[in-house]
Amino acid sequence: MNNIFFLLLLSIITNENLMAQDPHRFDEQIKIFSEYSIPEGEDLAVFTGSSSIRFWEDLVKDCTEMQVINTGFGGSHMSDLLFFLDQTVLRFRPDKVYIYEGDNDIAAEKEPNAILETTKQITHKILESNLNTKIYFISAKPSPSRWAYKDQYLSFNTLLKDYCNNHNQLFYIDIWNVMLDENSRPSPHIFISDSLHMNREGYLLWKDIICKDRK
Repeated sequence: MNNIFFLLLLSIITNENLMAQDPHRFDEQIKIFSEYSIPEGEDLAVFTGSSSIRFWEDLVKDCTEMQVINTGFGGSHMSDLLFFLDQTVLRFRPDKVYIYEGDNDIAAEKEPNAILETTKQITHKILESNLNTKIYFISAKPSPSRWAYKDQYLSFNTLLKDYCNNHNQLFYIDIWNVMLDENSRPSPHIFISDSLHMNREGYLLWKDIICKDRK
């Protein structure tokens, strides 16, 4: 009986994990992106990734040096972006792509090396579509609610930085340090009440680092 109960419990947990990782949980959000028109002109930048991108409501106003499209979808992992890369990035034929992923992956206890492997697949698909595309990977951010994962975040950021430094079309944007206070902990005043997502003060920090002219 104990063995039967264990197998049943294992089956339930496995199914829940599979559902949690099912990319089709984002189908409604992704459908919205299919209705976006493709802008004409040069210097088109797609910003995509998880909720830190999705909730950047003033992105267009902040990044005035380029044409901007926001295809962030909250709660996503790097693997979800890979699955929906055609809809979120490739269909727009951008000159630049800004990606923020890895935050939810780490919180879901995925290994930094495994996340990086998915990152490489994303890079390959983007550059296969257009070899001249510049890809900017935004480092994972520190947040009070996920500070217990600090070491894993730093490990992923190091891997991501090294990966970008070894490729001409890839660029690493470090937003980790600027979000820390004088005690080297996440600045609480730049987050909303959930201590995970940023308020306007947090996005102004991002603006100064991410939105500067990058030719």
